[in-house]
Amino acid sequence: MTAATWGLTIATFVACFVEMVEATTIVMAMGFTRSWRSALTGTAAALGVLAIVTAFAGYALTTWLPESALQLAIGGLLLIFGLQWLRKAILRSSGRKAVHDEDAIYREEVEAAKAAGQSTGSLDMFAFMVSFKGVFLEGMEVVFIVITFGLNAKNVPVASIGAAAAVVTVLIIAIAARRPLSMINENLLKYGVGLMLASFGTYWAVEGIGIFRAGHGSLSWPGADLSILALLVVWFVLSRIFIAVLRTPASVPSARGAVVEAKK
Repeated sequence: MTAATWGLTIATFVACFVEMVEATTIVMAMGFTRSWRSALTGTAAALGVLAIVTAFAGYALTTWLPESALQLAIGGLLLIFGLQWLRKAILRSSGRKAVHDEDAIYREEVEAAKAAGQSTGSLDMFAFMVSFKGVFLEGMEVVFIVITFGLNAKNVPVASIGAAAAVVTVLIIAIAARRPLSMINENLLKYGVGLMLASFGTYWAVEGIGIFRAGHGSLSWPGADLSILALLVVWFVLSRIFIAVLRTPASVPSARGAVVEAKK
């Protein structure tokens, strides 16, 4: 495997890992509280729909758009997606937004499951639908990551392998821990993924601007793929500046070293 292939695999693995942690928390709450059979059936159904969406979207994008237009469209979407994650990470690190808490999310899902009442059929529809919705919504972000990274790197199979490895890894950890994966610093992972998505998005979007010039060929960055590392540094520095500017005296460090929103 080349360095580019390894980079693609690691990028999709880390990005998809974060999304699968959130989906796993929902499925575990439904499984332990109501019905594992129904929760896993809902999960399998969501994965089946996601596989169809991935195949259709990948085919449509590669067939209908020229390379430079594909780079501009996907790069722009990836940049927007990455900036959303960075915005949340900046707000959390500066004390203006509470940190993401998997234990709290798990408790909320358990309370909702208990309040829904018992199912009378062989399939618990509440557990099925909640698991389906959770896996599908989080999975759509995984599909987006796999398609964007895979198509721009011209290697969708490798991107898919990275995503599949993330799913398997999260499942193994969840089965071994038998509790929400709160031991994983998801906020730090999201910050890193946000930086990565913004960097790749900037790189591909600028390349895609070539669609507007004669010949519609893609633009080239100085240093080719090494420019992504420079963009990563730029986005990191910018994010730290925003964190420093937005940091409030009212914010206090939590037990894990993260910053939580102070209660007024």
